[in-house]
Amino acid sequence: MLAISLMRMGAKGKPFYRVVVKEKRSKRDGQYIENLGTYNPMTNPADVTLRHDRIQYWIGVGAQPTDTVKSLIKNNPAAAE
Repeated sequence: MLAISLMRMGAKGKPFYRVVVKEKRSKRDGQYIENLGTYNPMTNPADVTLRHDRIQYWIGVGAQPTDTVKSLIKNNPAAAE
């Protein structure tokens, strides 16, 4: 089963995260299929960059976003074109 989740990066005490598609059972920071964006909670306000077109593709294929990723998607909608 595929999951859209956060992958921790950065130094100790200064985390930032990649939003990635990976196998649900793989390690948190293990191998991933595709990078879908970034999330930096250390800035004020938090810096979120998402590729909404690819997120929608992976959800359509059956990937399940984690609760945290769901809230990031909900609170950072795609720009209207």
